[in-house]
Amino acid sequence: MDKRWNELGKILVNYSTAVQPGEKVLIAMHEIETLPLVRAVYEHAIKAGGFVQVQFHSELLRHNLLEYGSIEQISWVPELESYGMEWADVYIGLRGAHNLFEMANISPEKLALSQRANGKISTMRWEKTRWNLVRVPNDSFAQQAHTDIETMMDMFFDSCLIDWNSCSQEWGRIASILEKGNHIRITGKKTDLSFSIKGRKWVVGDGKINMPDGEIFTAPDETTLNGTIYFEIPGVFGGRLIPDIQLTWKDGKLVEAYASENLEYLQQILDTDAGSKSIGEFAIGVNSSINVYTTDILIDEKIGGTIHIALGRPYKECGGTYSSSIHWDIVKDTRLEGEIFLDNQLIFKNGKIII
Repeated sequence: MDKRWNELGKILVNYSTAVQPGEKVLIAMHEIETLPLVRAVYEHAIKAGGFVQVQFHSELLRHNLLEYGSIEQISWVPELESYGMEWADVYIGLRGAHNLFEMANISPEKLALSQRANGKISTMRWEKTRWNLVRVPNDSFAQQAHTDIETMMDMFFDSCLIDWNSCSQEWGRIASILEKGNHIRITGKKTDLSFSIKGRKWVVGDGKINMPDGEIFTAPDETTLNGTIYFEIPGVFGGRLIPDIQLTWKDGKLVEAYASENLEYLQQILDTDAGSKSIGEFAIGVNSSINVYTTDILIDEKIGGTIHIALGRPYKECGGTYSSSIHWDIVKDTRLEGEIFLDNQLIFKNGKIII
């Protein structure tokens, strides 16, 4: 087995989630290709004194549910998964890649119902456990990124096996400057969006909740959203691509939503609940080891020089004040064209932070 799996397992247990003796650890194994990392995490969690359980999930199985299940079955929130979030002190989700178009024959209505049920589980994870999510590449993942598996695995490990303490200090320095500001304006291709961040906290993604990690994020005051943002990179939700998303707010209200494909699905996502039309997160990607667009949000949102927003649930630790059953990150590529102004001062230009 590649020794880098063992290195990563040790980081996830001892650094990211800091498992302590006697704690209950739930490892969620998504797809069989994650087994090498499951073994490494399991080993280090046992060595740390944890009581460990492994849960198996697969998009192939979810496809069967969505294709053959009733509306009641698809809307069901699984009791064992709910109990797992109640039981666990630590949750480590090892999410293997899958065929991006696995759900191509599933209706938007069924997908939306499934995402809503899954969202309730993820909300419990946020509220009740100390957690970390990992996207584990495989051959299909490399194919959707238009590269070879060796290149993909090297990028993955290079972006995970870094000096997280040093990165945390530098990104923390930037976050402390941002936190002194009151107002953000984003400009770029088909984009001019502004909002207040007054009184909101900026948090550094330094390997504690995602792996690979590398973002600096906050929760905008959703009532102050004004303007338009366009996404060069397709949004991905529930295994479906939504290209050319363009969203416009006026005085905190979403007034226009466009996509060149899957517009009906986009509208259903936006109608999930009262909070799904708001921006719950604004973030800057800062992991310079990630430079390939993969169509997977857990990795793409960390690409150094990009920004992203999340529709739906805000992070409470940032000062978010509302709730939603979704938290959907969408990446905007600002490496060639994009600026961020903090209180009218330019702090970011074409992928470079200049503070």
